Amino acid sequence: MADYYDLLGVKKNASDQEIKTAYRKQALKWHPDRNKAAGAADKFKEVNKAYEVLSNPQKRQMYDQYGESAFKGAAGGGAPGAGGQYYQDGPFNVYTNFGGQGNPFENVDFGGFSDPFEIFEQFFGFQSPFGGRAGRRQQREIYQITLNFEEAVHGIEKETVIKGSTKKIRIPAGVNDGTTIRFSDFDLQVRVRPHKYFKRENQDIYLEKEISYPTAVLGGAVEVETIDKPVILKIRPGTQSGTTVRLRGQGVPFPNSNRTGDQYVIFKIRVPERISHKTKKLLEELKEAL
Repeated sequence: MADYYDLLGVKKNASDQEIKTAYRKQALKWHPDRNKAAGAADKFKEVNKAYEVLSNPQKRQMYDQYGESAFKGAAGGGAPGAGGQYYQDGPFNVYTNFGGQGNPFENVDFGGFSDPFEIFEQFFGFQSPFGGRAGRRQQREIYQITLNFEEAVHGIEKETVIKGSTKKIRIPAGVNDGTTIRFSDFDLQVRVRPHKYFKRENQDIYLEKEISYPTAVLGGAVEVETIDKPVILKIRPGTQSGTTVRLRGQGVPFPNSNRTGDQYVIFKIRVPERISHKTKKLLEELKEAL
């Protein structure tokens, strides 16, 4: 398949608005009810797939890192233009949505029509790929639940009030801030409180760990927190501030998968603000020696 950026005719550093504008142009050009050329339908599908990925910040980041292979093998697939992904977790159909741009024709004046496809619908009789007027009128009730960092990482069963009734909702492990769990008649949007020292990027965890100057110079061992339990890391002699160590498999689980992300530990050398007279003398001697 062609490069997604090439399909839309944009550069890799294109803004969200540039991607949206380029997609409008390509979608109008290749829609099979407007373009009768051989292969137009396939081209239209490719353009839709490219926009689905590039309009979603998280998917775009994954594509930039791993290419199209990052999206192969996912169960269920995503709805065209939805900017999300479905997967099965126990009794629930889970829809992950990390901020896709949705309908690229929103807020555009098409002479009284909601989007250009409604114009074609009027004159050529085909349906808009964004669901038509009837599809746009269908509204789902959206509820929100707030989790702490650990609950989102490990999964949890929570009680929440839905439509006036208290229900037990099982939250699968690995959800992120903005994930939406889709039920038959409502959506549950997940909000996640930030952690005091862990930082999360997709399924990876980042942690800054301070070490003393002597430990950085001479080497040693330090205890480091992970999302499951503390581990002991060896410090190599001569470790520089900013040195990063990767802990494979110590990150966040991928939903509906046996895989997990990684944890990255970033060492920062701790410089004391105040030192004793004896320590100062020793440092001066060390400075002379170096």
